[in-house]
Amino acid sequence: MSTATGQGTGGVDAVEIHDASLGAFYRSMTPTERHTFWACAAGWCLDGMDFMIYPLVIGTIMSLWHVDSGTAGLAATVTLLASALGGWLAGYVADRIGRVLTLQITILWFSVFSLLCAFVQSFDQLLIARAILGLGFGGEWAAGAVLIGETIRAEYRGRAVGSVQSGWAIGWGLAVLSQAVLFSLLPPETAWRWMFAVGALPALLIFYLRRYVEEPQVAAETRARAAAAGDRPRIWEIFSGPILKTTLLASLAAAGCQGGYYAITTWVPRFLTTERHLSIVSSTGYLSALIVGSFTGYLVGAWLADRLGRRPLFLIFSLGAIAVIVAYTQIPLSNGVLWVLGFPLGFFASGYFSGMGAFLTELYPTRLRGSGQGFCYNFGRGIGALFPALVGYLSERVGLASAIAIFAAAAYGVFFLAAYALPETRGKVLHADS
Repeated sequence: MSTATGQGTGGVDAVEIHDASLGAFYRSMTPTERHTFWACAAGWCLDGMDFMIYPLVIGTIMSLWHVDSGTAGLAATVTLLASALGGWLAGYVADRIGRVLTLQITILWFSVFSLLCAFVQSFDQLLIARAILGLGFGGEWAAGAVLIGETIRAEYRGRAVGSVQSGWAIGWGLAVLSQAVLFSLLPPETAWRWMFAVGALPALLIFYLRRYVEEPQVAAETRARAAAAGDRPRIWEIFSGPILKTTLLASLAAAGCQGGYYAITTWVPRFLTTERHLSIVSSTGYLSALIVGSFTGYLVGAWLADRLGRRPLFLIFSLGAIAVIVAYTQIPLSNGVLWVLGFPLGFFASGYFSGMGAFLTELYPTRLRGSGQGFCYNFGRGIGALFPALVGYLSERVGLASAIAIFAAAAYGVFFLAAYALPETRGKVLHADS
C-alpha cells in the first residue's frame, strides 16, 4: 500500500493503510487532531456558505440593477481571481508566521467584507466588496488545508481532509436554506442583503481556533530550523528546480477541477429559474438534490482517496462529471428526471475535492507547503474564476445550458490529463525540513 512520490516532495516514506473504512480516522484521533478537524470542517462549511450566497442571489441582483449575464458573472469571477492571489499570499504567510494565526486572519477578513456586501448601493460597489472578500476567502482555504493536512496522520489524511471538505456542501445547504427562508419572509430587494449579512457568521469561529487549535508540530519545527539557519522560504521558490514540474501540473489540475465546478455551481441556479422556468423557492428542491449528492460525493471521495489513491479518484470523478453535466443540460428531460439527476451531478462535480487538499499537502516539502499548496489550488481558482463570466457571455449566443456544458466539459478534460501526469501520494509521511 505504499505510494510513489514525485519531484520536489519532502521525504519518501509512506505508510500502509490497513483500515480504509471511512470512520476509522475519527475513532483513532487524538484530542489535537479532533479539535483541528472540527475547526477546519466548520471553516469549510462557512466558507462554502459565504461563496454560494452570490450565485443564489445573482438573479435578484440582475433584475434590481439591470445587469446582464456576463456582467453578473464577472462578480463571481472577480471574487475567485482575488481569492487566487489571497490564497497564494496566505500560503506564503502561513509558512512564515504559522498556519493557525493565518487562518484566524483570513476568516475575519472575509467575514467583515461579506457583511459590507449587505450595505452596497450599486453593482460596482458590490464588485469591489466581493473582490476584497475574495482575498480572505482564498486565504482561508490555503491556511486550513495545510493545517489539517499536517495535523492528521498519514494513514488517515485522505479521509480526514476529504471529510472536512464535505463541510462545503453543508455550507451550500445552509446558504440555500437561508435563501428559502429569507426570500419567503422578505421582499427580494431586502432578502438578498440579509443573505450577505448571514455570510459574516464565520467570524465566530475565531474564538474556537484561539482556544483549542494548535500549530502542527512538523510546521513549527521546520520554521524553527529555518529561522536558526537564516533560510526563510522565498515566495518564488516553488517555481525553481525540480519542484517546478510539480507546481505546473498541480496548478493545471486545480484549474481544471475548479473551472468545471464553478461553471456548474454559479449558473445552475439561474439555469433552473430561466430555462426550466422554476421559481426561486421551487428550485430549492432541485438544488437540495444537488447538495445531497455533493455531500455524499465528498464522503465517498474521502474514502476512495485512501482506498484507491488520489489519482484514481480524480480520473474516475472527472469522467463522471463530464457525462452527467452533458446529460443534465443537453438531453431534453422532464423536471422530475432532472431532479433525480441532480444527485449524481453534485456527486461527481464535488467528490474529487476530497482528495485535493491531501494531495497538494503531500506534493510539497514542509518549508514550501503553504506556498505551494496555496499557489496551486488558488491558481486553479484564478483560472476557474474566468469560467462564470465566460459562461455568462457565451450564454447570450448559444444559450445557458450549452455554455455550461462546453466550459465544464473542457475544464474536467484538463483535470483528467493533469491528474494522470502527476504521481500518486497516498500514505506519504510528512517530515520537518529546513
